[in-house]
Amino acid sequence: MKDKTIAILENRSGEQLADLVRKYGGTPFPAPALAEIPDIDPVLIAQMVKDWQSDQPDFFIFQTGVGVKALFVTTDSLGISEQFLQILASSVVAVRGAKPTAALRSRNVRIDLPASEPYTTTEVLASLDAYSLAGKLVVVQRYGDTNWELQKALEARGARVMEIATYRWSLPANTQPMVDMMDALDDNVIDMVCFTSASQVYNLFTVAEQLGRKETLQAGLNRSLVASIGPVCTKALDMFAIKVDVEPSPPKLGPFISAINSKFA
Repeated sequence: MKDKTIAILENRSGEQLADLVRKYGGTPFPAPALAEIPDIDPVLIAQMVKDWQSDQPDFFIFQTGVGVKALFVTTDSLGISEQFLQILASSVVAVRGAKPTAALRSRNVRIDLPASEPYTTTEVLASLDAYSLAGKLVVVQRYGDTNWELQKALEARGARVMEIATYRWSLPANTQPMVDMMDALDDNVIDMVCFTSASQVYNLFTVAEQLGRKETLQAGLNRSLVASIGPVCTKALDMFAIKVDVEPSPPKLGPFISAINSKFA
């Protein structure tokens, strides 16, 4: 990617991604399209843990590392982490991806059902295929927004689904960098745009629609190259008729950057 300008919509790992772009000789163009807003209610968490001691959940599904960490920070502050760990030890624990796995293992939580790559909802559900969920209480650690595909599939299998909210996704307070990126796309000075979550896609097009720039954004993205971190993100881009040129396997940051660099080789 030497001498190429790479637009980065990532927020939390944006600087790490920008450093990798620079390492390969590219120029990062930061345009954060997503903000993570804490959305965890200590009173609700305390009540949930109390209720679970009499109504033991059958399954837990953890979807993100940041959500797991936020949950344990809360249980630590409430002095109920030991009770929560005992509940987890008596439940079947399913995990989507390496980050929640690492966060749980740091607390010595036994992981029964690790989803396989590429760690989408499909793989999470496949890990549960051997179990009957009829009448079972399944607790899902939410990420950003409710995973409706997962929730509906679990309910279709007869499960009682309960969510734990830890954070939610929102538009950044400052959307000007996204507007600047649209301007740069119009001027054909962006060589590739990198999407690392489906929510970045939705937020970018929300801003574009507010400005009456949806069609020009679509045209600009399809003139440039587009990199997607994985299948869920690619599906969101497909919804807006955006052609994806790079999708790594597995959907991780290292392979993502390598695939992008290879595209320019």
